[in-house]
Amino acid sequence: MNYYLDVLTKKYAVFEGRARRMEFWMFVLFNFIAIVVLSLVDAIIGIPILAPLYSLAVLIPSIAVTVRRLHDIDFVGWWFFISFVPAVGGLILLVFMVLPGTPGDNRFGSNPKGNPPPAQPV
Repeated sequence: MNYYLDVLTKKYAVFEGRARRMEFWMFVLFNFIAIVVLSLVDAIIGIPILAPLYSLAVLIPSIAVTVRRLHDIDFVGWWFFISFVPAVGGLILLVFMVLPGTPGDNRFGSNPKGNPPPAQPV
């Protein structure tokens, strides 16, 4: 829950830095749960207003956390636009989102997990 709240409060429109997989997928999970609950409420009251308003409210943080996730795998944020390619764009972005982050620092910042342990001699 902290990952979700951090994205909505502390990092609402922050496009710099890196976001680890846990931060991204927890945000996606809680968004999914919120949309399902709000859609049920909309169905009960008969007016589809809450779910679309919520979706609009989290549009910027959703893009921001996706861009930071791309930074974690050392890709520029412009790769977000691959999702607009019909049929395959969303699948490509999904593959990017499940890749492990770059170990150590990269050009977008330090590792959000901390520094990796030193390599063990073989």
